[in-house]
Amino acid sequence: MGDVAPDSALSDGYGPSSGPPGRTIGVEEEFLLVDPVSRRSVPRSASVLERLTGAFPSAPDATVKPELLSSQVEAATGVCTGLDVLRDHLMVGRRLLGDAARAEGVRLVSSGTPVLTGPVGSTHGERFAEIMRVHAGQATDYQACGCHVHVGVPDRETTVAVVNHLRPWLPTLLALSANSPYDRGQDSGYASWRMMEQARFPGAGVPPWCGSTQEYDARVERLVEAGALIDSAMSFWLARLSPQWPTVEVRAADAVGSAAETVLQAALTRGLVMRALEDLARGREAPRGDDQVLATALWSAARYGLDGPAVDPVDARRLPVRMAVGRLLDHTAPALESTFDLDTVREALAKLWRAGSGAHRQRAASSHGLPAVVDLLIEQTAPSPAPRRATVNDEAVNRNAR
Repeated sequence: MGDVAPDSALSDGYGPSSGPPGRTIGVEEEFLLVDPVSRRSVPRSASVLERLTGAFPSAPDATVKPELLSSQVEAATGVCTGLDVLRDHLMVGRRLLGDAARAEGVRLVSSGTPVLTGPVGSTHGERFAEIMRVHAGQATDYQACGCHVHVGVPDRETTVAVVNHLRPWLPTLLALSANSPYDRGQDSGYASWRMMEQARFPGAGVPPWCGSTQEYDARVERLVEAGALIDSAMSFWLARLSPQWPTVEVRAADAVGSAAETVLQAALTRGLVMRALEDLARGREAPRGDDQVLATALWSAARYGLDGPAVDPVDARRLPVRMAVGRLLDHTAPALESTFDLDTVREALAKLWRAGSGAHRQRAASSHGLPAVVDLLIEQTAPSPAPRRATVNDEAVNRNAR
């Protein structure tokens, strides 16, 4: 996955010249393309993206690109500061891709895995071809889609320390986003089957605790030298350093149904990064935790989502998932309050508890058959209401997100 390109405010989102307080933020959303009749995923990414040539002058804050398989497309926001502008960017990306998909006779779907699958191939390009060569059958039908959040951090050394602080919270972010219960037309029994698909790859899951950039880089390079990764930009860790820019990229979340849920993930992720920076400034080192317990916490989040127990990765014990989410909110509340986002997050969480997780909603729709699940996902993915054009001058446009 790529990184959101920086602007002058990326390393330091604070101060009167950089708009609302808070670290800069950007999001990449991955989507599936489905046939509206069969409801199966279809290999139409090239033709859908071709229709967007020349579309950017009317919506310059969103960028789109192909993904690994030909049934997938991606939209990336620009570098944002306020959540309102981020929401606008998300809406633009979804609207552009959704309109282009409809023009091609297909539909855009935001789900961690497809409900019903059809034959697909890999996307053209040397890097994608190399990934397919190395991982072979493991990647042939890897139609997993995620929601990736980038937050500006001062420098790479700091970013490593921030990633250490994020480790215990990654399972809760996954639980909140769980939106992939189906695997090839069957209920997997998991809330996030995407996470189980991703776990098959080396360098997946919660990142290791690293004491320096040298240690972090050495760990990545060992995976490259062993042949498990094609390059240092490919790690599947759920939080990682950007290969290019001073950002931390958090990739715990499934592709969520609505743009509002994406905004919730972005706000909580930025809150975690800001809290980590505050703790580091006060000399508070991140708890190392046990890697096996962290893996268990991640598995439990993938298995149950918001419908079952969570695992405290520090205390190594089960606890109600509502308590885990409550702890996350308490932990990030000071940062969210400083960016005037606390009420927005509380309202979004309340709505999520009322409606249920994405996995819960998919299963509820399945009482009318799996085609009804796909129809629900199509409806959720569509941006509503229509996006308001951003007028804030401090938002840098990233037209070449990688």
